[in-house]
Amino acid sequence: MKGAAPVPFQHTPQKAPSAIDRLRDFTTDRRLLPMGLMALVVGTVGAGAAWALLRLISLVTNLAYYGRLSAAPVSITDHPLGLAAVFIPMAGCLLIGLMARFGSEKIRGHGIPEAMEAILIGRSRIEPKVAILKPLSSAISIGTGGPFGAEGPIIMTGGAFGSLFGQLFQLSNAERKTLLVAGAAAGMAATFGTPIAAMLLAVELLLFEWKPRSFIPVAMAAVVAAAWRPWLLGSTVLFPMASSASLPPVGLLYAALLGILAGFGSGLLTQMVYASEDLFQRLPIHWMWWPLFGGAAIGFGGLIEPHALGVGYDNIAAMLHGAMAPDAALRLLLVKAIIWSIALGSGTSGGVLAPLLMMGGAVGLISSEVIPVGEGSLWALVGMAAMMGGTMRSPLTAIVFAIELTHNLGALLPLSAACILAHGTTVLLLRRSILTEKVARRGHHVTREYSIDPFEATRVAEIMAKPVETLPADMTIGEVMGIFTASEAPARYNCYPVVEPNGHPIGMVARADVLDWTARDLPVEQSLRASLAGRDLVTGYEDELVSQLADRMALADIGRAPILRRADGALVGFVTRRDLLRVRAAVLKHEQEREILLRFGRRVRSAG
Repeated sequence: MKGAAPVPFQHTPQKAPSAIDRLRDFTTDRRLLPMGLMALVVGTVGAGAAWALLRLISLVTNLAYYGRLSAAPVSITDHPLGLAAVFIPMAGCLLIGLMARFGSEKIRGHGIPEAMEAILIGRSRIEPKVAILKPLSSAISIGTGGPFGAEGPIIMTGGAFGSLFGQLFQLSNAERKTLLVAGAAAGMAATFGTPIAAMLLAVELLLFEWKPRSFIPVAMAAVVAAAWRPWLLGSTVLFPMASSASLPPVGLLYAALLGILAGFGSGLLTQMVYASEDLFQRLPIHWMWWPLFGGAAIGFGGLIEPHALGVGYDNIAAMLHGAMAPDAALRLLLVKAIIWSIALGSGTSGGVLAPLLMMGGAVGLISSEVIPVGEGSLWALVGMAAMMGGTMRSPLTAIVFAIELTHNLGALLPLSAACILAHGTTVLLLRRSILTEKVARRGHHVTREYSIDPFEATRVAEIMAKPVETLPADMTIGEVMGIFTASEAPARYNCYPVVEPNGHPIGMVARADVLDWTARDLPVEQSLRASLAGRDLVTGYEDELVSQLADRMALADIGRAPILRRADGALVGFVTRRDLLRVRAAVLKHEQEREILLRFGRRVRSAG
């Protein structure tokens, strides 16, 4: 009570609607309106950031491999350098190591874990230098042959601009988070033309909540960024496919099996990345030099399979259009997996989405050789989505992403079966995903499950203690001291509500108050009414949600609250911290206890 800022107690009965009438499905308020307007700006900036980063990657590729100043898209595989090309990724990765060492260490890695970390522990604040160095380092990495995707850096870059924009205004942490994620979703939507998948990615990976206050601005930013895409990057579907014919029922079984296979592949790739990181941790040199070794792996891998270098959208298109043979897909899969895991483990900057699509597509294309139904291009698409959904633990994003990338609605059922099974496999197989493992290694835990807060589904009347033992306001301090200090009939409780004759509480008296009165030598004939004058009282109502009462108790830093009847303000119950904990205990009981509710067969007669 002392030193707190409790809600003042009102003595007059409230003539307001009942708590049930005043409750809403959502807690979102009018702050949604300015956040939506800000999201429009962030969506536009995120689309521009995606355009700039893709052009920057092309510029670096042209400079590094062809010696020309151009931002036109170009393929790395056609370069004329021969064996000298081995040194280009090494030089690019060394430059990234220097940028990380003397610029910001946060540019290392693939972007999404860094965004998650900023949201979870950084109050959704990203430094301006990270907003500049991250896209620059990613462009150097990918442009010099790094086997990465541009989406992770674009997500991080868009999120950084959203965060910076939010820091210009007086916003809460939750509102800054919304703008950060809005920028990330805008970058993804503009890059791939997949606004719905970008929204789902935000929900499954970044928002850590499912509330209109954050989802609506994020969705608005994704839509705006996708609307800018035709002007910036072209309006065509990235990997157009004809709608697949319906599979026979056995085809869904093969899709499920492919999903399980992709789930095991996801686990293997995750283990490869972090095994590589662990090996680099053992090197007796500063981490600044690790990307140099990652660049060497990239360079020599490029000699074996040039198509493994760079983003590799042309390889994805070849798989989806039936223009790649299974043996070529196998070679690409092996080389890509090895150099990608080594380079990513070394701390080089780059994304994971495009490599996952490519490797998953290769698994699907190879598997199509033994699947008797469907075309190889369909199974490549299913493998891509399953590998993405399993590795990133985002099955809904993967399903919708595959459909938006190709407009192949006929693949919906096999995509769903494969992504769900891949997700289930990795959830059971691995404790953490490739994204959250990075955060966990920095000492933080990320929970990826959403559930209803039991406090939001429980009324105070269900947990309060009743009837309540009270002390009359006319009782003297001396009488109260006698109750707490009596040796034969000690007080049953550590705290009592003090009530007026009409039943309205005016305060609380605890053992600590007796000690305080003794120390201050207050007159023993003084009444409780006089001694409690000026104190604030935090109360609750029997018909309100436990969450509302718990919030007030937490803000006031108290462990007990009297509960009133809303109609007349009379005392009807009492809630302590222990009562709040019982709500959680009840949830655990319902989740863990198993019982049979329906029984069939012979009735078992009891003995006797």
